[in-house]
Amino acid sequence: MDDEDAKLLAAYRKGDAEALGRLVEKYQRPLFSFLCRFAATPGEADEWFQETWVRAIQHMNIFRQKNLLSWLFRIAHNLIIDQARRKKPACSLDAPVAENGAPLSDFVPSPFPSPADEAAGRDLGRHIEAAAATLPVEQREVFWLRMAAGLPFKEIARIQRTSINTALARMQYALAKLRAALGPAYRELQESRP
Repeated sequence: MDDEDAKLLAAYRKGDAEALGRLVEKYQRPLFSFLCRFAATPGEADEWFQETWVRAIQHMNIFRQKNLLSWLFRIAHNLIIDQARRKKPACSLDAPVAENGAPLSDFVPSPFPSPADEAAGRDLGRHIEAAAATLPVEQREVFWLRMAAGLPFKEIARIQRTSINTALARMQYALAKLRAALGPAYRELQESRP
């Protein structure tokens, strides 16, 4: 703790209220700036600032830490955490938000694909299967072992009795051919979607 803080604390403990005022003034800017970053309104930050000092004053006689500002920040941090725990959610997913009274949940995207996306996915899946059928056997095997079975390339190389580099190269060739073959079909699917 710096000498000035130590002297002001000693004076406050002896009953000098003005010494406390000087400490509040000294740390007002950094403490209040910190609180403003978490408060919803300036009024809330002001309340937290005052409550921080109330709690500090209540425990000032037992304060033995080296840094007064760090201690004040710790008190402020605890106030912020307490407030966050007490706060209720700002809104409910069932609360009407649109002019027609539709709930917020109507505007949250579903984690599941829409029927149109499912249909497009099935169509794309059929196109992938047809294009993969035209690949050379070794490339087709690597593609399906990786994509359908989820096997690592090390295991695919072992199954094909080849090096891992050969398995990787076969996958690269397969993907390049599939991209070329699926380009027009994929664009058609994208354009047909609403």
